[in-house]
Amino acid sequence: MATPNADPDREVPQVQGRELIVSHPGKLLFPEAGVTKRDLVQHYLAVAPGALRGAGGRPCVLKRFPDGVGGEAFFQKRVPSARPDWIEVATIRFPSGRTAQEIVPRDAAALAWMANLGCLELHPHPVRAQDLDHPDELRVDLDPVPGVKWRQIVQVAMESREVLAGLGLQGWPKTSGSRGLHILVRIAPRWAYHEVRSAALALAREIERRVPKLATTAWWKDQRHGVFIDYNQNARDRTVASAYSVRPLPDARVSMPLRWDELAACNPADFSVKTASARFAALGDAHEGLDAVAQGDIAPLLELAARQAREGAEDAPWPPYHRKPHRAAPAGQPPVRQADAPAGKAAGAAPGTGSRPRGRKPGPGAAG
Repeated sequence: MATPNADPDREVPQVQGRELIVSHPGKLLFPEAGVTKRDLVQHYLAVAPGALRGAGGRPCVLKRFPDGVGGEAFFQKRVPSARPDWIEVATIRFPSGRTAQEIVPRDAAALAWMANLGCLELHPHPVRAQDLDHPDELRVDLDPVPGVKWRQIVQVAMESREVLAGLGLQGWPKTSGSRGLHILVRIAPRWAYHEVRSAALALAREIERRVPKLATTAWWKDQRHGVFIDYNQNARDRTVASAYSVRPLPDARVSMPLRWDELAACNPADFSVKTASARFAALGDAHEGLDAVAQGDIAPLLELAARQAREGAEDAPWPPYHRKPHRAAPAGQPPVRQADAPAGKAAGAAPGTGSRPRGRKPGPGAAG
């Protein structure tokens, strides 16, 4: 960042030739870790090439923490109207039928502008701005239940890698920035959201079949054990915290891309705002080759899904606000209407509530 001006509550750095206003740069966003808004902006500038590999060119939901991790957070799906003319937007249509203009970061300046709004995390959709209906990324979200050790999460990740490789797909791991792990799979943007979700569900079920004591696809939390493979992160309007996102934990932990040979020995707590930029400078981005690999073909996964269906597997519960024909819920659960699935296919109900395309509204954290 450039030398601050005379106003201690306002800095005006030049980022790639663009003037960026950072208000209250000394505000503590993470009091326990001593991380300020200035530190957050500098973090995203330092890791910008890697962060843009995960979120660049994709519409992003803004998750804002204006008062830091100790204050109220809210999802903002509509980008503020008062924005620089160089901020790009894309119009997203939600399962409810409503629309919103969301930010599409293209450069470090856009990341810094988002950080100034108090956006700790980056929440990109799995689509590119030029094609909003066909994801080019399948996301394997490994979410451990309380008490599960990192070693078990790594075991499930390695099994996931083996299944993907057997189907001709390449996975790229990163810590979620919380307790879990994400595996990103670049795919050709040829399939609709519901098809990518079907592929992710088939993958999750195959992993569960191979290591049933370690992993689960059970949607209801009270039925889970081990590591939950959240296939629904591939449904329309679902996002996960992308690479180099700063998570709302007291230690300002970061979602860190890793090499496969690093997983077993790493400690996710080692990656934070205070360490991520040094690692990036020394080792580069572990996902640097992500966009250089051939776009994956999920046809084998869809064939697996069809085989699972012939063997009796039904569709699994969908996220809230994905409307589908009314169907009775599993025993002990209330019926819910759901959506974003191919016509004529039923699914069980999903619990909870989903975020709507409104402005100031508390929202749940990202997966992980």
